[in-house]
Amino acid sequence: MSSPTPALVTQRGARRLPRAALLLLCAVYVLPGLFGRDPWRNADLTAFGQMIAIAEGRTSWWSPMLGGVPADTALLPHWLGAAFIAATAGVVEPALAARVPFALLLVLTLVLVWYTTFHLARTDAAQPVPFAFGGEAEPMDYARAISDGALLALMATLGLLQLGHETTPELAQLAAMSLFMYGLAAAPYRHGPSRAAVLAALPLLAGSGAPGMAVAAGLAGATVCWYSRYPQVRAITAWVAAATGAAVLLALALGAWRWRTQGLDTGDLPGIARQWLWFMWPAWPLALWTLWRWRRHLSHRHLSVPLIPVTVALLSNLAMAGSDRALMLGLPGMAVLAAFALPTFKRSTAAAIDWLSMFFFSLCAITIWVVYAAVQTGTPAKPAANVAKLAPGFEASFSAPALALAIAGTLAWLWLVRWRTGRHREALWKSLVLPAGGVALCWLLLMTLWLPLLDYARSPRPWVSRIAALVPPEACIAAPGLAPATVAALEHLGRWRVDARPAALDGPCRYAMRVTRLRPLPAAPGGWRLVGQARRPTDRDEVTLVYRRRQAD
Repeated sequence: MSSPTPALVTQRGARRLPRAALLLLCAVYVLPGLFGRDPWRNADLTAFGQMIAIAEGRTSWWSPMLGGVPADTALLPHWLGAAFIAATAGVVEPALAARVPFALLLVLTLVLVWYTTFHLARTDAAQPVPFAFGGEAEPMDYARAISDGALLALMATLGLLQLGHETTPELAQLAAMSLFMYGLAAAPYRHGPSRAAVLAALPLLAGSGAPGMAVAAGLAGATVCWYSRYPQVRAITAWVAAATGAAVLLALALGAWRWRTQGLDTGDLPGIARQWLWFMWPAWPLALWTLWRWRRHLSHRHLSVPLIPVTVALLSNLAMAGSDRALMLGLPGMAVLAAFALPTFKRSTAAAIDWLSMFFFSLCAITIWVVYAAVQTGTPAKPAANVAKLAPGFEASFSAPALALAIAGTLAWLWLVRWRTGRHREALWKSLVLPAGGVALCWLLLMTLWLPLLDYARSPRPWVSRIAALVPPEACIAAPGLAPATVAALEHLGRWRVDARPAALDGPCRYAMRVTRLRPLPAAPGGWRLVGQARRPTDRDEVTLVYRRRQAD
């Protein structure tokens, strides 16, 4: 006989979050940052550079390269971005066209987490304890309320905020892992969709650059299904095994087997621990509370299914010496676990979460507004001076629509705080409204009030403009060993031909480039002369040296 569940929920506590408010919150979370900015440095810019090179025919679809150097990339996500760029060429700006499908993947992840939690919460082992005289939550209402909590928990996690809004393969991996978790959760109720989800999820995860995680998730999923108490779930074990085999075959066909393990050093553990603390906040303390309160139910599917992506992501993070992109794939499972803590909370615990969220995110919002006022008016003087020091050359611009959106978001936050501090104590999801709303508010303010400043600091466009004063249009630049993101910026924004191969200096290019942090600056290579230097506006240490071949003189 199974142990009674620790969940005590009344019918009033199982009311669902109003759909208009939930959809508006999701829109505020997903849409800011989609428009009006360049691809940002490093992973975002590298992935976009490969996508637009494929779309414009400058490199092969099967073996994409940047600067003549083969790219260590996942093909399926880059094909997706390149297809959108090619399909909307001449109509939609390429950077926006590449971001659209990845924004849709983020939306898909949110939807899948909701439905995963909904199906898991419907199981008998996850239902709340029935009351002696009735009045307990109806099973479907309880499942919807728990699902709303899981969705809020996912949006509240700090680690998803930036990585979830990039144009990188990891977002496709996140959606694929969420799809796999949904397939396992829906097995007793949606036979056809659950099998299709499992068969699609693991090959997509492998083809998106995580074949090892796909195999690990497949093996763990097959084990959970094999020992399930539901015959419908046991029947899907063969489908999970087939999906795992298909993932291996697809990874082999696409050449996706690249082991990125770096070996874990004990000196890395403190940094990794700090990363786990902030990256998965506030979901991880709730998930730990769930595992403690539901410790007699660990073999049941509402805990074992979300534990699969969490365990795979944590182990992969350790194997990759603290990769935050591997850790991101555990956030959907962490959010599902966090949701099952909600029906076990005491009122004092919920109040502590509310007050912490209210003060933290209100302080963040005030800081963003103060810096915005300083940039626009010069007052207060100290923040204005700090911005001028950190981003020299930045010229502030005013946008009335951006200001209007920021004001509307701030007023909505004030209303939400007032609503939550009122007498609204019954709903299960109440403790996660302020964390999710605060994250959405700060993201909205950053992508409206601070977007010009952030774009100036993180976009390569100002740096490319300085290079353009030294290198004529459509020239060939020899840049052996140049970072892929830098090559992508030169090829897309500068429209130069870049040769980043090791022997590039011996090629036909008349200009050469070297990015260095050495002091004193290195001497010019033999046969070349220095024609100028360029710096990124927000990087004082890095210097770009531009050379011209002496024979060209």
